[in-house]
Amino acid sequence: MNTDTMNQLKTRLKKMIVERLFLAVAPSDIADDAPLMETYDIDSVALFELVVGLEDEFGISLEDADFQVSAFQTVNSMADFVSKKAE
Repeated sequence: MNTDTMNQLKTRLKKMIVERLFLAVAPSDIADDAPLMETYDIDSVALFELVVGLEDEFGISLEDADFQVSAFQTVNSMADFVSKKAE
């Protein structure tokens, strides 16, 4: 995935995170490498909402075996995960 495509993916992810979790921040304020769990108090319910958001927004399907909390640590890790699942 080229840099422009990856940046577009990260922008979409940030927008989805803000919308799904009702965060009071602008998507552009989320740093690519910010620890999402700690920075935005993401609990297991919010994490599930992000999984559903990925499935809805990007048309990917997540099986139990696919799920790793590490994939949801940062926008960068989520973008890597989505790009691999979309291949």
